[in-house]
Amino acid sequence: MIKVASPDIGRKERRAVDKVLKSGGLAQGPQVAEFEKEFSKLAAGNFRCIAVNSGTSALHLMLLAYGIGKGDEVIVPSFSFAASANAVALTGAKPVFVDIDPHTFCIDPQAIDAAVTDKTRGIMAVHLYGMPANMKQIIAVANKHDILLFEDAAQAHGAAIDKTLVGTFGDAAAFSFYPTKNMTAGEGGMIVVYDANIERTCRMLRNQGMEKRYQNEIVGLNNRMTDIHAAIGRVQLKKLEKYNNYRIENARFLNENLEGVVVPTAPKGYKHVYHQYTIRVVDHDRDKFSQELEKLGVGSGVYYPTPIHKLPSYNKKLDLPETDKAAQQVLSLPVHPKLTTRELHQIVINVNKLAKAGS
Repeated sequence: MIKVASPDIGRKERRAVDKVLKSGGLAQGPQVAEFEKEFSKLAAGNFRCIAVNSGTSALHLMLLAYGIGKGDEVIVPSFSFAASANAVALTGAKPVFVDIDPHTFCIDPQAIDAAVTDKTRGIMAVHLYGMPANMKQIIAVANKHDILLFEDAAQAHGAAIDKTLVGTFGDAAAFSFYPTKNMTAGEGGMIVVYDANIERTCRMLRNQGMEKRYQNEIVGLNNRMTDIHAAIGRVQLKKLEKYNNYRIENARFLNENLEGVVVPTAPKGYKHVYHQYTIRVVDHDRDKFSQELEKLGVGSGVYYPTPIHKLPSYNKKLDLPETDKAAQQVLSLPVHPKLTTRELHQIVINVNKLAKAGS
């Protein structure tokens, strides 16, 4: 079975963890501090980075740091992982769901503009599957209405538009280091901000509301990253560019050889880093297609079968046609760096076989 995801943890990561274990200092410490510096320098430009225990915590704390809360609205794409909206709801604010661009699967700037009200405090632009959202137009909407712009870059480490990295367009951004991401720390997240006051607030929020021990200035949480996770993240960060290049090359091969399905494409100047290689299955039953593909030895995944607004946790009746269509058609194929040439050919042969058989 060719797995749809395969985290690559090697000897360097193990040695880094062992070094931390031998030190006796396992909680947030020097490894976290170095990871923050290195992530800022190598992956997010000269921005301020705050490491936390998950991508969801990163989303949640960046919103709290900007004072998002009860009575506020934040515009969010419904076609995303639930955390994009959950982080808004957990502040007490209301996630306002809008439709996506069918070509990129990312939030539609025109839909954002139409959804702004006098309660709108911000936009959550999700760079889905490793594809940057249309930040030029989204920034224009944010500036037009004088609202905050947040980036959910959980799936987009190293993605860029005209060489400007995602995570550096808005007021704040959040990354995830879950095991299946383009780089991992085992688990964890990173907040990226520019404002020094917001940085300080984020640091206090992750640490029980204190900067100095037992001097709790605000009500905070325990969202710290451990040195164990940071040690893994530091090793993985050094591999990120190489990993991304493998994904891009694998995606190029699939794009050039797959038939009978709609393959992903990126606008000119966009660097898609293919956290997921997501096709559209339009002439077949997507779920049966996936099941048959698995029988042939090719794993796949559906991200995401139910739009967030239709989940039991929200249960809203909205007219989001592109979101609904994507949820019925998307299928993610293996694209990870560990794929061999033989496996890539096997993916192509079997996808094309099924597509042809059902056409």
